[in-house]
Amino acid sequence: MTYFLTSSSCLPDSPVLNPANGFVDELRKALPDPCRAVFVASSPDDVERTERFAGSICTGFELTGFRFDHYQVLDRRNAGQCADLVAGADLLILSGGHVPTQNRFFQDIGLRERLTGYDGVVVGISAGTMNCEELVYAPPEEEGEAIDPNYQRFYPGLGLTKVMIFPHFQDTRYEVVDGLPTLESSLLPDSMGRKIYALVDGSFLLGKDGREELRGEVYLIENGILSQIGREGDVLPL
Repeated sequence: MTYFLTSSSCLPDSPVLNPANGFVDELRKALPDPCRAVFVASSPDDVERTERFAGSICTGFELTGFRFDHYQVLDRRNAGQCADLVAGADLLILSGGHVPTQNRFFQDIGLRERLTGYDGVVVGISAGTMNCEELVYAPPEEEGEAIDPNYQRFYPGLGLTKVMIFPHFQDTRYEVVDGLPTLESSLLPDSMGRKIYALVDGSFLLGKDGREELRGEVYLIENGILSQIGREGDVLPL
């Protein structure tokens, strides 16, 4: 399996794939032409949102020069076909969205087990990236979550990587939920005893041949300290 765990797969304000840090070049090397793709939803019961996002991602791949001979959405409507859809795909695209909602869907369809022995390509986008982790870290994102004493921040994930990733850091480092700044109220205190890698859009984690590397502008949050460890164009082996 080769996996690309992105913050965002596309250019700002465009569906076209972002070529920064070798993303498109590495994707071309990894995928057959044409390829068979399955887009896995983050909101499995929101058909309109899922179809819209799936269509935009499909368009972005095609505008970048990738060709599909099969492109299908996996959501609640066809969840029972998960095993066959995964087995028949060269490319799995894991949608962005609300991390806990997508995590529940992945568990419902047994996606972790379906990926055992999978030899294709996985592209994670934002929440999809975060849910690829062995232990998923999902700080409060929607109103009400930051002040909910029962909000769960850690979940079992798909287990593709042990790295914890926090996406869209160019924006989320300044995000405020329920009047609480996410960086100071969640990320810094939650990093005690662990490492969280914060990616800006255009940066990603590449995993292939049993090795992983971070590409592009990357920040490390560890033991309450934030530091920049990678810049545009950098390749950081893990």
